[in-house]
Amino acid sequence: MKHFKATLLAAAAAVLVAAGATAAAKAPAPGPAPAPAPSAPAAPSATAAPSTPVAATSAAAPSSHLDPDAATAAYLAQLSPAARAKSDAYFEGGYWLTLWDFLTGLAVAWLFLGTRLSTGIRDWAERITRLKWLQTALYSIPYILISSVVLLPWSAYEGYFREHQYGMSNQTLGAWFVDQAKGLGLGLVLGTVALVAIYAVLRKAPRSWWLWGALVTIAFAMFVAAIAPVYLEPVFNEFKSLPDSPLKEQILSMARANGIPATDVYEFDASKQTKRMSAHVSGLLGTTQISMNDNLMKRGSPEEIEGVLGHEMGHYILHHVYKGIAFIGIIIVVGFGFLRWSFDKLQGGYGARWGLRDVGDVAGLPLLLFLLSVFMFVLTPVTNTLTRTMEAEADNYGINMSRQPDGFAQAAMHLSEYRKMQPGRLEEIVFYDHPSGWNRIHRVMVWKAEHLNDPDIAAYDAGHPARPEAAAAPGQ
Repeated sequence: MKHFKATLLAAAAAVLVAAGATAAAKAPAPGPAPAPAPSAPAAPSATAAPSTPVAATSAAAPSSHLDPDAATAAYLAQLSPAARAKSDAYFEGGYWLTLWDFLTGLAVAWLFLGTRLSTGIRDWAERITRLKWLQTALYSIPYILISSVVLLPWSAYEGYFREHQYGMSNQTLGAWFVDQAKGLGLGLVLGTVALVAIYAVLRKAPRSWWLWGALVTIAFAMFVAAIAPVYLEPVFNEFKSLPDSPLKEQILSMARANGIPATDVYEFDASKQTKRMSAHVSGLLGTTQISMNDNLMKRGSPEEIEGVLGHEMGHYILHHVYKGIAFIGIIIVVGFGFLRWSFDKLQGGYGARWGLRDVGDVAGLPLLLFLLSVFMFVLTPVTNTLTRTMEAEADNYGINMSRQPDGFAQAAMHLSEYRKMQPGRLEEIVFYDHPSGWNRIHRVMVWKAEHLNDPDIAAYDAGHPARPEAAAAPGQ
C-alpha cells in the first residue's frame, strides 16, 4: 500500500537528505503513510469513502455461479461518468507531477551549483571548524532549509492546493504549514545525521565509497522504518487504542492466528488532514503496530475494515518490509554505482566551474542528489512494478485471511476518488505502484466465484442480497 512504499522510500530519501528538504516541503498530508505509501503502506488503500456502504444495484438471492468479469463491471458501474472523469484527471495529472518533481530537483541543483551557493556554504563551514563531520553538519542545515524554502511554492501546490482542488484534503493552510514545519524539523535531524555518516564514508574510502555509502543508506533506512510507528508518526497524528468491540477482537484474532505480535489496535486522526481511508501494520524489530485511520473507522463497513486489515497483515506475514528493504537496497547499491561513474564524469568536465574538489567534498551534495534523482526517475517503472507485485501478493494473502471479497471490493472502489480504475496495460506497468482498481476487484471476484458455496460466503450473500455483483450471477 501507499504507506508501505512511502516508509521505505522516505527512509532512503531521508538518508540521502533529499528528504530533509523535499519530504518536509513536498509531502501531502504527513501522517503515517503519507503516504502515499514501507511498513505495510494502506491496504487496498481505501480513500475517502461515501458515508454509506456500497450502493445496491439489484435485489437478488444467493447463486451457485458468479461471473467475475460481470461482477467487476457491476462494481465499476457504480461510478458516475463525472466521478470517473474526475478521478482519471487527478491520477493522470500525477504522471506530469512525476516529471515536474524531477525538473524542480534540477532547478534546485542548478541553484546550488550554478550560482556557487553550495561552495559558499562549504567555505563558511570550513571557516567555522576544522572538524570534517561538523563541517558536513553545518553544510547540511542551510542546504535543507534553503531547499525547503525554494520548493515551498511547488510543494504547496502539489500537497495543498491541488488536493483541495480535487476534494481530497480537510486541512487548513495553517495546519498544512504546521505539518510541513514538523517534517522539516525531522528532516533536519535525520538528514544531518545521515549526511554526516555518509560523507565520513566518502572521505575514508575514496575507491569503494559507493559500496559503503550504499550500505550506510540501507542501514539508516531500516532504522527509520523501525522507529517510524513509535516516534515519527505520532509527531503528525494522535494514536489511540481502539475501544473494545467485536471488530477489534476480530482484528486481533486475525493477528494472533497469523503470528503477528501485536496486542492492540490503534486509531489515528487522519481526518484532520485528508479524506482518504488507510491502515497499516508497521514496524520492525519489536515495534509492530496495527493502526487504522478514523476515516476508515467512520466510513468503512466491518467487512471492508477486515478486508483492508487482511491486506495489511499480508504485507507483514509475507515479510514485505524486509523484502522491500532488500529490493530497495539492491537499487541503492546499483544507484551508488551509477553515482560513482556519473559524478566522476561531471566532476571532470564541470567541477572547476562549480568549485567542487572531489566526491568527499560536501559541496557536491546537490550534484549527487540530482544524479540519484535521474537514476530513480528512469527506474520508475521498475520500482513501481516491484511495489505493485508485493501489493498483489498482499491482496491474495489478505483475501484468504479475511474471507471478505465484497468488503475488499468496497475498499478498492474507494480508490476511485483518487486513482484511475481501469488504465491501459502499459499505463499500469509504468505508472501504478498498486494493482489498478479493476484488477483488484476482478481478483477478489475470481476468489469469490471459487468459494461461492462456502458457508460463510453463502451466508454473507444471503444477508446482503443487494450487493452490486448480484446482478452478475445468472439464474436468480
